[in-house]
Amino acid sequence: MGKVYVFDHPLIQHKLTFIRDKSTGTKEFRELVDEISTLMAFEITRDLPLMEIEVETPVQVAKSNVLAGKKLGVVPILRAGIGMVDGILKLIPAAKVGHIGLYRDPETLQPVEYYLKLPSDVEERDFIVVDPMLATGGSAVEAVNSLKKRGATKIRFMCIIAAPEGVEALQQAHPDVDIYIAALDEKLNEKGYIIPGLGDAGDRLFGTK
Repeated sequence: MGKVYVFDHPLIQHKLTFIRDKSTGTKEFRELVDEISTLMAFEITRDLPLMEIEVETPVQVAKSNVLAGKKLGVVPILRAGIGMVDGILKLIPAAKVGHIGLYRDPETLQPVEYYLKLPSDVEERDFIVVDPMLATGGSAVEAVNSLKKRGATKIRFMCIIAAPEGVEALQQAHPDVDIYIAALDEKLNEKGYIIPGLGDAGDRLFGTK
């Protein structure tokens, strides 16, 4: 079963408080999502492999570490996932970015893929799928399905707020996918919103209703 990592870093928790606040405007909300994504990217990249090289300092030659060429890909689930991408790229600018669009079928209520664009070397990359919210888990499960169908074998999922129901659904469908979250909330309500949550992340990011 994939591991679940809940980040309790004080800076993340502090910013989460203001992200939840309904009085936080679109500009501030967008900035907070960006900042939290950067802080989470710092944690999620903790196990990247290193290799030793020699570098010449002003004093002498020193042995030091650099990243060992691991190819990374970031895949936001449209549309809200876009708000997390720049924050991640600040730390790993060499990562390639794919996009996946999903909509909910009004009859079956299941997510359906309507758009997918990935780097050409899918098999060689470790992917981080991002979405601010993990609610029912339907979109996350389908996004991982789509990546696996195209040859991806190493996938992680990163979100800001998750409901236990969504975590369980993703774990059951994809036990090989580790889940990284900033807050594990109480539950879903009857409308599928995370409680206490932060409302609709896409609407708050882009100023829509």
